[in-house]
Amino acid sequence: MNINIANNREELGKRAGIAAAKLIRDAIESKGSANIILATGTSQFQTLNQLINDENIDWSKVVMFHLDEYIGLPVSHPASFRKYLVERFLEKLPSLKSAYLINGEGDAQEECNRLGTIINTHPIDVALVGIGENGHLAFNDPPADFDTEEPYIVVKLDEPCRKQQLGEGWFHSLEEVPKRAISMSIRQILKSKHIICSVPDSRKAIAVKNSVEQPISNLHPAGILQKHTDCILYLDKESAALLSGNQTS
Repeated sequence: MNINIANNREELGKRAGIAAAKLIRDAIESKGSANIILATGTSQFQTLNQLINDENIDWSKVVMFHLDEYIGLPVSHPASFRKYLVERFLEKLPSLKSAYLINGEGDAQEECNRLGTIINTHPIDVALVGIGENGHLAFNDPPADFDTEEPYIVVKLDEPCRKQQLGEGWFHSLEEVPKRAISMSIRQILKSKHIICSVPDSRKAIAVKNSVEQPISNLHPAGILQKHTDCILYLDKESAALLSGNQTS
């Protein structure tokens, strides 16, 4: 894991987006296509904006997967990650080759099986991810399952995770936040050739410190990124504030 610290979230997003765009272009140049994973949430706003404004990506050669979705939440709900991706990404890139969104409104296990079959034939070139306030990676809350080989799994959301979703303004009350979700598994995320992890804001500082400086443990799920051969953690000064010593900038 390499660390890149920006002055603020805008600069962080620009750096992460530029890096992601280059990796996507490189994949297209080397093998004629690119398979990517996109995260959602407020931490990804600037990164996605930078990415979609890159004029040199041939999006007709890009296939997109996404990380997680609530179970039982309609796509019309403001917190739906499908809605997020449609409005912030897909509608802006009509030439995209294909996008595989998670539908949490039907049989959850069948949806896991469907997406697992598809992603198994699409090795991921670039994954854009974030870290939750509780250290989760996708919706793999602690203690996360580090062992399952299933690409997508049904997970229970812990209270700190649900409180984060409430605090970010996606819901009006904690009772509204779903207690289950479909999430890409830890092992599936780690299969990505390149991982770009964007984590702004002071509220993520403890999770960042635990993910970087604590021994790898399923109690700090994002810490597993330490084992990946090509992961860059993009931070701003606020999210990096608790890290010990001097870090890469």
